[in-house]
Amino acid sequence: MSIIKYKQLSNFTEIAHFCTTRDGGVSVGNYASFNLSPYSGDDKDCCLSNQKKMSERLGIDLSLLILPYQTHGTEIREINESFLQLPTNERNRYLHGVDALFTNLPEVCIGITTADCVPLLFFDPNARAIAAVHAGWRGTCAGIAEKTVKTMIEKYNCLAENIRVAIGPSISAEVYEVGKDVVDNFDAAGFDLTKIISVRNKKLHLDLWKSNQLLLEKSGILKEHIEISGICTYSEHKRFFSARRLGICSGRILSGIMLK
Repeated sequence: MSIIKYKQLSNFTEIAHFCTTRDGGVSVGNYASFNLSPYSGDDKDCCLSNQKKMSERLGIDLSLLILPYQTHGTEIREINESFLQLPTNERNRYLHGVDALFTNLPEVCIGITTADCVPLLFFDPNARAIAAVHAGWRGTCAGIAEKTVKTMIEKYNCLAENIRVAIGPSISAEVYEVGKDVVDNFDAAGFDLTKIISVRNKKLHLDLWKSNQLLLEKSGILKEHIEISGICTYSEHKRFFSARRLGICSGRILSGIMLK
């Protein structure tokens, strides 16, 4: 099992954070081997075995590993004491159709799963608040990163200039070809296309890393508080899951963060 950490977040001993890779699990086929998403179509026992291994390695209580059922939207949900008291079926209902989680509870690991989409981890050391965000092109275009910052400010009195953000492994602009319809959506949403769209071999390419960075800076996050991993899941598909390489029915890496 191998994991990735970020310099931007590693400076703070009061949190634990990580991003997994494909290595070290028991899943097979397109899920080989360290798939951590229970919603991807993998064998449930294999996924659970992988989650247990990760939890033991990282010191996480598996019952407090909270993952939403993502749908490429902008729904953001708080994980609070009331949520922890819910029965399993109500927890699942609460987490369905959710693409970002935030909390200020210690020992609760919130995470999201990805395979080319952009994972973002947020931490405000002053307010002691964290968030985990899944941003595909739809979520990015709809401003889920910006919405998360606003939510943290409203709920926990965070200050944007205190928030640190890590943008994890995901598909890079170099290989992310998109159609004109996607470009038109970003244009309509007010993005500066000259900063996020490029043309290679007469194909349109979208930079999701830059798109999210622009949203974060627009929200008041300082540029020096944003870290882009620069790791392309599509190009490094042997190390990371890539839906564009393997198809939708394939594994997912997990990006998680927890207050100690």
